[in-house]
Amino acid sequence: MALALPMESNPDTMNKYLLKLGVSDQWRMVDVIGLEGDALGWVPRPVLAVILLFPLSETYEQLRRQEESNLVNKEIPKDVFHLRQVLSNVCGTIALVHSVANNIHRIDLKDGLLKKYLSEAEGLDAAAKGALLENSTAILNAYKEIVHTESAVTEDSNEMPSNHFVTFIHKDGTLFELDGCKSFPINHGPTTSETLLEDAAKVCREFIAREPNNLGFNVVALVSSQ
Repeated sequence: MALALPMESNPDTMNKYLLKLGVSDQWRMVDVIGLEGDALGWVPRPVLAVILLFPLSETYEQLRRQEESNLVNKEIPKDVFHLRQVLSNVCGTIALVHSVANNIHRIDLKDGLLKKYLSEAEGLDAAAKGALLENSTAILNAYKEIVHTESAVTEDSNEMPSNHFVTFIHKDGTLFELDGCKSFPINHGPTTSETLLEDAAKVCREFIAREPNNLGFNVVALVSSQ
């Protein structure tokens, strides 16, 4: 089992990581500098996924428990790739995996670490997918190799995380929130591939509204490099 190094919401680092995992350079992460109007217009299209970084808090925990309770015994969408988080500090990697795995029909994924993981994860439930990632040492170590902070690995990997990543994707006309700390994908209503960014931005604004005095939010998107 590998220790995971906390990930920053930094498109440059994320893009290096995605390349190392085997994702084609035809797709890249970019900053979303604002969540309304003109700011969203600056984001290149098409958008395949939106990733939100937000502060962990009791408000989030209360909402998570409520959502879990509401979704017990509900049918889990079969076509949505969702995995549970097992290790601390691995939510950034999970957010990237969720972004790619749910758009595999559009992304050219080369033979390598992520393609191997997705092949082995096929048919597994969310918990088993999380356990598989926990034991995918090469995937977790690939990020450490990029940031070149071996001294920080020992210190930071044992710290309790204060922030968390979730991913928003479009699947079969629905906007899903994928959170490794939740047992189920969260259905946020209808969307399309063309309006994913705007619809995800609305949910991101709701996250921020619940924590109006906290500045620890950041949004990035997986977009075309063309």
